[in-house]
Amino acid sequence: MFAVIETGGKQYKVIEQDIIFVEKLDVNEGDEIVFDSVKALSNDNGFKVGAPNVDGAKVTAKVLKNGKNKKIYVMKYKPKKNEKKKIGHRQPFTKVQIVKIEG
Repeated sequence: MFAVIETGGKQYKVIEQDIIFVEKLDVNEGDEIVFDSVKALSNDNGFKVGAPNVDGAKVTAKVLKNGKNKKIYVMKYKPKKNEKKKIGHRQPFTKVQIVKIEG
């Protein structure tokens, strides 16, 4: 059994007990979150594709951690102008574990 969910503008294929990193969500560690935007669902009854979402399907997940990824560096450079700029960025994430897939 698997499902395709959408969160943070991205789609993820998940099965039960999966641990995934999604775009930062406004939830605390230890909370449960329900993803209602299920795009596709495969179970014993067959495969269902939503238009745009599968009716009555939801995925429950437990929030394990909120954090930031490693820092990446971006260099901006303009030739012949003596201009360069080093910029760092750390993308925030939420680590969740899929508990149950219903549908």
